[in-house]
Amino acid sequence: TVYNTAFNRFQFWDGRAGSLEEQAIGPIHNPVEMAETHEAVVPKIGKLKGYQEQFQKVFGTGVNLQSIAEAIAAYERTIISTNSAFDKFVLGDRQAMSEDAQRGMALFKGKGRCILCHNDSNFTDNQFHNTGVPQVGPMKEDLGRYNVTRKDTDKGAFKTPTLRSIIESAPYMHDGAFKTLEEVVDFYDKGGNANPSLDTRIKPLGLAPQEKTDLLAFLKALTGEPIPFEFPKLPE
Repeated sequence: TVYNTAFNRFQFWDGRAGSLEEQAIGPIHNPVEMAETHEAVVPKIGKLKGYQEQFQKVFGTGVNLQSIAEAIAAYERTIISTNSAFDKFVLGDRQAMSEDAQRGMALFKGKGRCILCHNDSNFTDNQFHNTGVPQVGPMKEDLGRYNVTRKDTDKGAFKTPTLRSIIESAPYMHDGAFKTLEEVVDFYDKGGNANPSLDTRIKPLGLAPQEKTDLLAFLKALTGEPIPFEFPKLPE
């Protein structure tokens, strides 16, 4: 999700980028994304209507790779999930969250063990964990954080995502293995998939059906308010 990426310590699921600016230009030359070159893309953007004037006004230069990265990152920093039912609840509005969501919050902190990784105000520890997610898609094996650190303990470890506005960012997991949050909860309830690098915090939970329902109600209570947006007016 792009929600709250401003608060991430690392970008991408494997954390290979240390800033939003670095992340923004990565897909341009990635062979499985844009498969372009920076040298080819920058002039194309410079030819778009009004862009030279806007970049000159904002950055004091013409269109270049650094200013493109800064512009995209600046926009991403405005995509903030805030003022959710949970936020209102912790600020004193005890009617903001339903009773089942409140029970779900207790499960989130206790029996569900979610808070061990999804903690702090952004519901992420900004760390990397192997939770045994099944591999789907064209890659035979995605080694995750290991590709950055080359540490065996990081094989199959991926960044803990924020849970803010989580109901708006399906599918779930680094490879989209699960279409719904119900599938995600069932997966963690079973204790993930066993593998040599499985995080020790991943254990079977033994959740009852009502407990799963309550946990889902809490996750839905993390949905922020709609983000107002207007397209900028470019010069004629």
